[in-house]
Amino acid sequence: MSKNNINNTQVYAIFGDPVEHSKSPQMHNSAFEFLNLDAVYKKHHLKDGKKLKEEFLNNLYAGANITVPHKEQAFKQADEVIGIANEIKAANTYIKKDNKVLAYNTDAPGFLKAIESFGNINKVLVIGAGGTAKAISLALKEKGIDVVVVNRSESKLEFFKEKDIKSYSWKDFRLDYFDLVVNSTSAGLKDDKLPMNKSQLENIFLNSSYAFDCIYGKETPFLALAKKEGLETKDGEDMLLFQGVLAFEYFTNTKIDSKTIEIMRKALKEEN
Repeated sequence: MSKNNINNTQVYAIFGDPVEHSKSPQMHNSAFEFLNLDAVYKKHHLKDGKKLKEEFLNNLYAGANITVPHKEQAFKQADEVIGIANEIKAANTYIKKDNKVLAYNTDAPGFLKAIESFGNINKVLVIGAGGTAKAISLALKEKGIDVVVVNRSESKLEFFKEKDIKSYSWKDFRLDYFDLVVNSTSAGLKDDKLPMNKSQLENIFLNSSYAFDCIYGKETPFLALAKKEGLETKDGEDMLLFQGVLAFEYFTNTKIDSKTIEIMRKALKEEN
């Protein structure tokens, strides 16, 4: 791995826009501290995703996580893409190895781990069509779970059609029964917006049992509405935790134990 040129400390970062809300630094730093590793993890606000690899290399980062809206750029710019990220065409983890930038996607397995607490899931509706939606829908499909994607516009649905995943624009969407409804969009992150028309969502929730929002650390309007309709709800904290655990293992080339995972979970609950 690349060394920081000042004091041999391994430096990691989270790239995103926005990034100030991110709890990834406290999660990773708590694990570095607990395991007595000479490493630090920080926030890196990046507006222009086209400069991602350049910024990653110029700052001598040993590894990084990439969040909204740069996951597709992370995939495109990597020297080598490993695992399910090739299918998703979006990456959320970078590692520098032998002067190459390697890209992974830990969102997909992180999501599957996060929804285990819901029990048996057979059919899922994913709202949105960005990098997170791609990761989630492919992970579900690989598990043999029936998945449908709905997005405001038709133009972003090409990927899902190519992967043989049922996908619709808002206007073409027909009501159905879903065990789980997932918001993969940023609606509710910085505003009070819903990811879909309220009456449409209410109708969907009438025929559903669970709601999951990839946004974490707050009850979004999406989750509030789902709760009001009697659904069991969950925010994205566990997804963040489990994708972070996998990323941490890539960063450090080690398998971490349950004690370290609990340290990371506890750090996520602390105020930013």
